[in-house]
Amino acid sequence: MRSASLTIRMGKRNNPIGIFDSGVGGLTVAHALHSLLPHEQMIYFGDTLHLPYGDKSRETIISYSLGIADFLLQQDCKVILIACNSASSNAWEEVKAHVGDRAMVMNVIDPVVEQVCNDRNVIKSVGVIGTKATVDSGTYARRIQECAPHLQVSSMATPLFVPMIEEGFVFDDISNAIIRSYLSRKEMEEIDTLILGCTHYPIIRNQISRFFNFEVNVLDTAQIVARNVHMLLEQHGLLATERTQPDRFLVSDQTPYFGVISGMFFSEQIQLEKRNIWAR
Repeated sequence: MRSASLTIRMGKRNNPIGIFDSGVGGLTVAHALHSLLPHEQMIYFGDTLHLPYGDKSRETIISYSLGIADFLLQQDCKVILIACNSASSNAWEEVKAHVGDRAMVMNVIDPVVEQVCNDRNVIKSVGVIGTKATVDSGTYARRIQECAPHLQVSSMATPLFVPMIEEGFVFDDISNAIIRSYLSRKEMEEIDTLILGCTHYPIIRNQISRFFNFEVNVLDTAQIVARNVHMLLEQHGLLATERTQPDRFLVSDQTPYFGVISGMFFSEQIQLEKRNIWAR
């Protein structure tokens, strides 16, 4: 009954999808959505003023997430996608309660856990890498073992990955050395599947796969999330019939590498809007 009433109250199916992350990482999800759902308008908010979220307290992450949710509601978003694992693992319930029936609230953890659980008969050992906030929350390990208690789950924080990517150190000797330093640790020795528990990490997915000699299934988490968004929009009758406005990309503070990373995913030039929603 809640699903039906939610659809009726939300109204316009051509309203935008709101996506937020602490920085460029959520662009991996935005790109996957853009490819799968070309009729949907996206409003992307990168909270670059406060990145990374992974070293922040749970209370701080919740505060930032609620503030961004309010901003996206002001833009009439029909969906708020928390495209940040740190926020998904620490603030999703709070954002969902705060938003209520004004928009659908989605996270990037549930679809990935569901994928692993669906494949549990062919997976023996799962590795999870992410920020300190995501790994310390234990969300991935707890949720996976609820549906597949026989799976071995090894989690490891990789806190240097986000600043490395945000500073533009990708596809070079520096990033390869940092990747090797983390993934050669014993926690990752016996895994056959790896969850990239941060939306920044798909940017270095090929480098990670190469480290494992392509013998570990490094899940394409951005694609998994995009397919889940498509399914839920279809279920609620909220798939857009046409694109009425161009996508918007906003940041709370200008960062030099945001435009470079966006060029990796979007062929057209992205016009960044600086919007400090925290200014009073």
